Amino acid sequence: MAAKQDELIQAKLAQLPRRPGVYLFKDGEGGILYVGKAVDLRQRVRTYFQQSQKLAPKVSVLVEKISDLDYTVTDTEVEALILESNLIKEYRPRYNIDLKDDKHYPYLRITIQEPFPRIHVARRVEKDGARYFGPYPNAGGIRETIRLLLRLFPLRHCRGPVNKNTAQRACLNRHISRCLAPCTGDVSAEEYNKLVTEILLFLEGKQDKLLNELGARMAAAAESLEFEKAALLRDQYRAVEAIANKQKVAITTGGDRDIIALAAGDDFACAQLFAVRGGKVTGREHYLLTNPTGEEEAEILAIFLRRYYSHAGAIPPEILLSCHVSESKLLAEWLRHRHGGRVTLSVPKRGPKKELVRLALDNARLFLEQEVLQSKARDPQAVLLDVAQALGLGSSPLRIEGYDSSHLHGQGMVGAMVVFENGVSLPANYRRFKLRNVEKPDDYAALQEMLSRRFARLLATEKTGEASTKDPFLSVPDLILIDGGRGQLSVALATLASLGLDSLPIVALAKEEELLFLPGGRNPLRLAKHSLALQLLQRVRDEAHRFVITYQRKLRPGVKGSTLLAIPGIGEKRRKALLKHFGSIAAMRRATVEELTAVETMNHAAAEALYFSLHEDVKENLD
Repeated sequence: MAAKQDELIQAKLAQLPRRPGVYLFKDGEGGILYVGKAVDLRQRVRTYFQQSQKLAPKVSVLVEKISDLDYTVTDTEVEALILESNLIKEYRPRYNIDLKDDKHYPYLRITIQEPFPRIHVARRVEKDGARYFGPYPNAGGIRETIRLLLRLFPLRHCRGPVNKNTAQRACLNRHISRCLAPCTGDVSAEEYNKLVTEILLFLEGKQDKLLNELGARMAAAAESLEFEKAALLRDQYRAVEAIANKQKVAITTGGDRDIIALAAGDDFACAQLFAVRGGKVTGREHYLLTNPTGEEEAEILAIFLRRYYSHAGAIPPEILLSCHVSESKLLAEWLRHRHGGRVTLSVPKRGPKKELVRLALDNARLFLEQEVLQSKARDPQAVLLDVAQALGLGSSPLRIEGYDSSHLHGQGMVGAMVVFENGVSLPANYRRFKLRNVEKPDDYAALQEMLSRRFARLLATEKTGEASTKDPFLSVPDLILIDGGRGQLSVALATLASLGLDSLPIVALAKEEELLFLPGGRNPLRLAKHSLALQLLQRVRDEAHRFVITYQRKLRPGVKGSTLLAIPGIGEKRRKALLKHFGSIAAMRRATVEELTAVETMNHAAAEALYFSLHEDVKENLD
C-alpha cells in the first residue's frame, strides 16, 4: 500500500463512527472489492488493518489491495443488513461470498393480477402483484415444470391482455386441449381461475387439498353427465396423485419449512435446500457459493440465508439449519420483516427433522465434492499435480508418452507412441513403429524394440549436438506409461537401463482392475475410480491402444476381425469351422487349397476364394 493511500485510510479509520452501517473497500481504480455490515463500524473495520499475521491468508490478500474505503451509517443493524444485501447485488464484489451465477437463477411467475393469468419464467421478483416461486438453479428443470403444469392445467400461453373482441379464432393449443381459449370467450374468468387456484395449491405443496378439490369437481361433472369434463378431471387427479406419492418419500410433521444444510471447502461451498410444504418434501435444490476469503461454515450459511431470502419467492415460518449461524436473532428479525410474520431459525437435535437435515448435509457434501473435482478437471495443472502426488514424482509430468503394441491373429506386430502435453493429447507428436525384429506375438520384445528405437535418436543427438525442435523423439518425457503389468514394466526398465536412461519416470497400467505398477513397488497401486490422476493415465493408455489398432487396420485392410465373412463363399458357419480347425488366420495362410477344402462345411470353390484372398493380402504387404 502506497504511503499516501495508507495515510488516507488511517485518517478515515480515525473518523469511523461507533454506529451500525455498511462499509465498502475499494481498489486503486475505485472498484468495489468488498462490502460488509457492522453493528459498530469503527470496531469492525479497524480489525482488517491489524497486524497481518493475525489475519487469515485470504483476508491478507484482500487487505493488500485496499486503496480506499467508504461507509454508510444506518439507524439499525437490520437496515445495515438490507443495505449490504442491495449493494452486493449491485456491485457483485470479488471478495464477497456469493451465489455462483445467481443473477441467472429463474423464477416461476403466475400473473394472478390479470383476469386470465398465465405462467412463465421470470428472471427477477418484482412488486407487481404476481406470485413468484423460486429461485431455481436449474433452468431446464423449471421449464419442464411449466410444461407439466400446462399439460395438467391448460392455461393460456399467449402474452398480453385477453381481448375477446379482437380475437379471430383459437390457436392450435385450444385444438389439442392445451388451452381453455379465454380469448374466444369459451371459458369464464371464474372457471379459468379455478385452474389457477389449483396450480397455486400444487406449487405450494398442498397436493392433498388439491386432490380433494379435483375429486369433488370430478364427481360433480359426472353427476351432471359432463363425462368429457369428468374424464379430464380424472386424468388430472391421477397425475397429481402420482406426483404426490413420489414426494412422500420423506415426511416430517405437518407445516411449511425450509431445511438448509451447508458444506464448505477451501474455495467453494454448497448449500442444499429442501422445501417442505404440508409436511412433505416438495422441492430439492442445491446452490454453489464462492468462498474467496476462507470463511467458516457458520458465517457462509448466514450469508447464504441473506442472499437467498433477499429475493426468494416465499419465506416459510420455520427454517431448519445444519449448524448455528452468527447473528441468528438479527436474521430472524430481518426475515420477519420480509415474511410479514414470525420466522424461527433452529438446528434440530433429534427426530425426523434432524434426519432430513442430515440427508440435506449429505447431499451438500456430495455436490461440493463433485464441484471440486470438476473444477480441478478443468485445470490441467491440478490434474498433473495429482498424477505427480499419486506416483511420487518430484514434479508435475508435463509431457507423458504412452506405448502399446498390437498383432492380428499372430501376424504383423506393430507399435505406437502417443504424447500428451499439459494433460492434452498432441497428435502431431504421435509415432508408429513397424516392428522389424518381432516375428511372432511377443509384447515384451515389441516393447523393447519400440523403446530402443525411440530413445536411440535422442542419445545420438546428445552426442553430436544436432537437434530439431520438430522431432518428438528429441524431447525428454516426464513420464512413460506402458500398457501392461509387472512383466512389461520390468522389460521397459531393463531396456532403459541398458540405454543409460534408468532415471526416466515410468509406470505400467494394467487393464481390467486398472492397477498401477511402479518401479521398486512390491504391491501395485490402486487409485480410486474417480481419481483425476487415474482418469488422465487411462486416457493416455486408451489413446495409445486406439492409435496402434488404427495403424494395424490400415496396414492389413483385408484381414480385420471377422473379415473372413467378406470373402465370397464364407459365411458365419464356415468362419467358425475354419477358426476351430486352424486356430488362427496365420495357420490358414500356410494351408493348401486341399487342406482348406477338407474343413467341415467347406467346398473347393470357397477354399480357392479364401486361399487367393489371404495370399493377395500378403503380396500387397510385401509390395
